[in-house]
Amino acid sequence: MSDGTGNTPTEKAQDGQTAADEGPRFSPAMIATLVAVPVMVIAGFITYAALHFSADDTPPSPVESYTTTAADAARCAEFIKKLPDELGDFEGKSVDGTTVRWTRADSDPVVVRCGVERPHELAPTSSLQVINPVQWFITDTIEGRGQAYVSVDHRPYVAVWVPAGAGNAPITDVSALIEKNLQRAPLDFGR
Repeated sequence: MSDGTGNTPTEKAQDGQTAADEGPRFSPAMIATLVAVPVMVIAGFITYAALHFSADDTPPSPVESYTTTAADAARCAEFIKKLPDELGDFEGKSVDGTTVRWTRADSDPVVVRCGVERPHELAPTSSLQVINPVQWFITDTIEGRGQAYVSVDHRPYVAVWVPAGAGNAPITDVSALIEKNLQRAPLDFGR
């Protein structure tokens, strides 16, 4: 029996062709569509991620929400002038009122805020960190992002946000400037 091509099924089998080899054929337009749609979806996800998770979308540090007191504005202005342009490997000092930020490409910024209120959680049994020789009270810790400290033995109170991976240089440098430029004061437990 012939299939119209002059080849019998035996001759086709000898040529290495079978009926299964003659499956449905897709048009070039269909193939292009099947390739283009997944590529466009992947490109869309990459674009969304790049725009949605840019450095400008970094959530604010806790110290940026701490209340400041107007009474300390003049002393804070003098202190802020003495802060360096770089803290460790953070640079690009920017000042916004009593808040100062230094940035690094792969990290949250280091943030210093002068004139914050006394931490309400500070108590006689609170654990304090002594750095260069300023006493710091840890007010906030965000896993994977960093820690917030408030200097509690100088006035005005100064808060510092140290992002994860920043090392000791930022808080060590700020401590030295606090010790040199701000008035020592006794610990105030709010009694």
